[in-house]
Amino acid sequence: GCNTANSGISQGVGILSEVAPSVDFDHSCSDSVEYLTLNFGPFETVHRWRRLPPCDEFVGARRSKHTVVAYRDAIYVFGGDNGKNMLNDLLRFDVKDCSWCRAFTTGTPPAPRYHHSAVVYGSSMFVFGGYTGDIYSNSNLKNKNDLFEYKFATGQWTEWKVEGSLPVARSAHGATVYSDKLWIFAGYDGNARLNDMWTISLQDREHACWEEIEQSGEIPPSCCNFPVAVCRDKMFVFSGQSGAKITNNLFQFEFKGHMWTRIPTEHLLRGSPPPPQRRYGHTMVAFDRHLYVFGGAADNTLPNELHSYDVDSQTWEVIQPSLDSEVCAQQVSTLSSDREVPRMPSGRLFHAAAVIQDAMYIFGGTVDNNVRSGEMYRFQFSCYPKCTLHEDYGKLFENRQFCDVEFILGEREERVLGHIAIVTARCQWLRKKILQARDRQRQGGEEGAGAGGPRDIPGGTRASGNQPMLEVHIREAEAQPFEVLMQFLYTDKIQYPRRGHVQDVLLIMDVYKLALSFKLSRLEQLCVQYIEASVDLQNVLSVCEQANKLQLDQLKEHCLNFVVKETHFNQVIMTKEFEHLSTPLIVEIVRRKQQPPPRVYSDQPVDIGTSLVQDMKAYLEGGGLDFCDIVLLLDGHPRPAHKAILAARSSYFEAMFRSFMPEDGQVNISIGEMVPSKQAFESMLRYIYYGDVNMPPEDSLYLFAAPYYYGFSNNRLQAYCKQNLEMNVTVENVLQILEAADKTQAWDMKKHCLHIIVHQFIKVSKLPNLRSLSQLLLLDIIESLASHISDKQCAEMGSDI
Repeated sequence: GCNTANSGISQGVGILSEVAPSVDFDHSCSDSVEYLTLNFGPFETVHRWRRLPPCDEFVGARRSKHTVVAYRDAIYVFGGDNGKNMLNDLLRFDVKDCSWCRAFTTGTPPAPRYHHSAVVYGSSMFVFGGYTGDIYSNSNLKNKNDLFEYKFATGQWTEWKVEGSLPVARSAHGATVYSDKLWIFAGYDGNARLNDMWTISLQDREHACWEEIEQSGEIPPSCCNFPVAVCRDKMFVFSGQSGAKITNNLFQFEFKGHMWTRIPTEHLLRGSPPPPQRRYGHTMVAFDRHLYVFGGAADNTLPNELHSYDVDSQTWEVIQPSLDSEVCAQQVSTLSSDREVPRMPSGRLFHAAAVIQDAMYIFGGTVDNNVRSGEMYRFQFSCYPKCTLHEDYGKLFENRQFCDVEFILGEREERVLGHIAIVTARCQWLRKKILQARDRQRQGGEEGAGAGGPRDIPGGTRASGNQPMLEVHIREAEAQPFEVLMQFLYTDKIQYPRRGHVQDVLLIMDVYKLALSFKLSRLEQLCVQYIEASVDLQNVLSVCEQANKLQLDQLKEHCLNFVVKETHFNQVIMTKEFEHLSTPLIVEIVRRKQQPPPRVYSDQPVDIGTSLVQDMKAYLEGGGLDFCDIVLLLDGHPRPAHKAILAARSSYFEAMFRSFMPEDGQVNISIGEMVPSKQAFESMLRYIYYGDVNMPPEDSLYLFAAPYYYGFSNNRLQAYCKQNLEMNVTVENVLQILEAADKTQAWDMKKHCLHIIVHQFIKVSKLPNLRSLSQLLLLDIIESLASHISDKQCAEMGSDI
């Protein structure tokens, strides 16, 4: 992503020009790369909860089981119940003014109802179904399947009268809009829970008709009181009430092929956070690549953590709220002693949520003791680009560029290329092998070179010119499972093959065997979870036989227990495979069926090993010193580093190491014309090696331009630097940051600093640093002051003269 031709690398040393090289990531910055903009807006702390003005009783009642939708800069609340009656009023909350009012309406609104659905399409809101009647006197209660449109521009309510077949009347269903259609899924019809899906086009009212969708794949069980959200062209459904059983499964629906998939959590390492516990009456919204789940009733509790699901990495996490999140009334008395506890909304169910720009708004719901709420909360999302650490190292392995070690495997001596830096950072067993091979190579013994003889490698290996590729013999590994193991070392993941397919399961068993002998406990866990999830009636005997042969006792146990289960046993022993099973295994199965062994429970915690991030951190902090092959010079001070890692993470270094390599193996470091501070440079190395983005604000200005100059995969580092600067410019450090902004040509930041200086001029004028500013910057301050002082003030001053 970096045009080295124009990035001004001169005399074989990495000094970069003022103009940032063109980088092919999507930066929300000015078209010109001559300078960098920060695009300041009114800034809100990331992950901050704020309590907004609640809805006054005279505007509208407190409620639950209502809907909210977002349109332009307002939230619209419709229906629900206040504990006594069903409602059909429409409230409007202006997010800019933080003010409530009743929305203007004409025409006949839908009858009072709750557990209906509401979506926005174009400039209208569509309300479908729900439960209506008089809950107070318990009369004429029924579910509906009517469809109403509310036009925001005119306030007009109208009912759509649709010809043809209609979805069965329902409440507590899911609804969303995708490709000009309203989609309705599942719900409750008064007798049973449903899992059918219907759609209707919202483009043309005259010809609109309902159509039932033929669903395929792992369709969620019939359910109600669940949310749906659309992200990455798929619809997601999480948890809800299904029969007697509430599960915490996440399902995704592909609109294109009408296909459902249950997203398995089995393959997620036990060390990564589990999904939220099962619940109903919660909300889920999509923002960027994440789904956010809040509230609901979970096994007789009302949890209030905010869970986030990353659609790309398929992982859940609990969002830690910022420490300046604002308190809600119930918490004040209990928490006032401890200022450091972030404040969040209390748990609730049957509330409703919507997203405007980069924030989520949550309104109402039922809180403790069946009390209805009239509160409105705002949660500030973070929209950092995702961390590309794992992908960048994965590409390094795939491209086979800058490889400096060749593993020679098994009897057939198959060859797999790799990078000493990554392999030695991740696996102690292979590190030992590499050190032994290196010692042999240094002693010049021919036995180290192996049958292939020394070979030159692209891009150079050692700092001093090209050295032959290091060859490492591993007798106990075959190429295919070793490739999977290498992929894990670079990415922390294994590409899960086809689940249940016998060849693929046997391959992962070979990988598991290697993980055991190389002592890679994280990889062991991944293999076991994949294999256990893949064992089925078709493959269990092959897997059992292989586990027996490879002496993988844990897996053999799993297979034997699977075979002797009541529901499996008869089917398994009638198969062809059972006839060909080895006699000792048949004996084991029969004996186990007659007399199951006592279950042994181990309360030993599972060792989930270290992650890519932890290993690369330790490597940068000194663990990788023996394997450095490049020296970075910062203002003449040397900092040893690893070429493969720098090249994997930065297209600038990749292009440099590909096109030429300085003879002495030293590279001068600067960002444009500017040499960053030692502290800022260390912050950048932490980002390169293991994706760390925590740093003091003064480092952020130096590194704000780094993503451009060094060609990182995306502008994640810059997004963090921007946030760090916006939140941490104070009167005390504003002059230093003004100088740095001027030096780094970050004009938005400079403007922001001048704005603070002008508005806090009395305080700033007393700062000693003011006297050491350059004449040009002092003139900038005078000019800003002049344009800040209004004509009226000038007139008042004039009259004094």
